[in-house]
Amino acid sequence: MPRFEEWHSPIAGISRKIFRPGQSIMSMMLTLDSGSIGPAHSHPHEQLTFVISGKIAMTMNGETTIVSAGEQIHVPGDAMHEVKALEDTVMIENFTPLREDLLATITE
Repeated sequence: MPRFEEWHSPIAGISRKIFRPGQSIMSMMLTLDSGSIGPAHSHPHEQLTFVISGKIAMTMNGETTIVSAGEQIHVPGDAMHEVKALEDTVMIENFTPLREDLLATITE
């Protein structure tokens, strides 16, 4: 298992680095190869996704929004969402409360 702040690739074309969390908020950095897809899923956590570079198409509850470098999108808890990288992309995702499912993939 990776440690905090180590890169790993849970899905082909997507790598992530999970940062040490606060008490009720956490973040991770992701790189997405152009054309890669983060499959549709939902979770009860509120999410903010900020695109540092590149461009994504975020489909949420059936509606697609293009998010470019310097822009952010809010994903409410329990919203079904999927991301497709339209270009090579770097982004930060923030979650509250903590995503225990993601933290369980990390070793100290």
